[in-house]
Amino acid sequence: MTNKLNALKPTGRYLAAPVAALALAVSGQAMAEVTLYGRAHVSVDYLDDGAKYSKTNVSSNSSRLGFKGTHEISPELTAFFQIEQQINFTTGSKDGDSANFSTRDTFVGLQNSRLGAIQVGRFDSPFKTARGPANLFGDQVGDMRNLTRVGDARFDERYDNTFQYSSPTYKGLGLKLAYSVYEGQAAQEKDGSSNAASLSLTYADGPLTAALAYEKVGEDNSRGKRNGVRLASSYNVTNDLKLVGFYQTIDYKSGDSALRKQLSSDTYGLGGEYRLGKNTALKAMWMTRDADDSDYGADMWVVGVEHKLDKAVRVYANYAFMDNDKQSKLTPWAQARSAKPGATATGTEAAGLSVGLRYDF
Repeated sequence: MTNKLNALKPTGRYLAAPVAALALAVSGQAMAEVTLYGRAHVSVDYLDDGAKYSKTNVSSNSSRLGFKGTHEISPELTAFFQIEQQINFTTGSKDGDSANFSTRDTFVGLQNSRLGAIQVGRFDSPFKTARGPANLFGDQVGDMRNLTRVGDARFDERYDNTFQYSSPTYKGLGLKLAYSVYEGQAAQEKDGSSNAASLSLTYADGPLTAALAYEKVGEDNSRGKRNGVRLASSYNVTNDLKLVGFYQTIDYKSGDSALRKQLSSDTYGLGGEYRLGKNTALKAMWMTRDADDSDYGADMWVVGVEHKLDKAVRVYANYAFMDNDKQSKLTPWAQARSAKPGATATGTEAAGLSVGLRYDF
């Protein structure tokens, strides 16, 4: 009986071809609208805080790996998703540290061609993305967030547990509304006072790109109650010359009056980018943080040159300088980088020289 049953079993050579064909077909169908993408961004930096720290570092700068995809449900309705993780190219994980593989913008949603899109997950707030038009040195030494994202008053956040509506673009205008129901787990929510709301209005048409944003965070968030307004713009004066401007005001409402004066501030600046050739650009920006307590202000100057080897790969060199007021100890390298030593003294002049490589795939 056993021999008869064995005789009825298909052998490996009969199964191999149809199984392989089926696997390829299923794989092709599953991956047809899924894209693997990422960014490898590293730099070698010489950082000097104007006091006790003066060293060369190697930094991974917001490097990432992600998957994104879409699925058409009907001609007007599409489902979409994204799973994105930060990757650290310069160090290994130590003692369970997850900083080398941590969640960036990760969400799922539905988009209607006439009504707009709704998404849910963890991702950059509209207020955060509104800096885009003026962000000449993003994820590099000299990033504007070294002045706009200070202490507990910062707003450049990627909130957990967020719903967002994005409108269709009409004559260059677009609207985003986001609401984060709480930070962390539901057990930590306190009567809605840990929620955050963010919105932005963007415009992009012809030579002008601009964004206006507002964000408000409740009292029981981990960094306290605060609200802010942000305006960023860029204007192409010619094909070779672009000018940018930025303004942000933050009102910090938690803590005693001294802390509120330290963290409440106006931050603004001007910059420009000039194309020296087809693939080479010279960039420069000046920014200042004017805190309510004038001893906590700072100014930052940045100049850099960037050369695109092709569409995917670019190299650059930047020099950034931070001039701190009496009680301030900001640096021009603290944001979006793995090499971010803190300043060792207040009121110093910190500077960084960086040479970097960015490969988008």
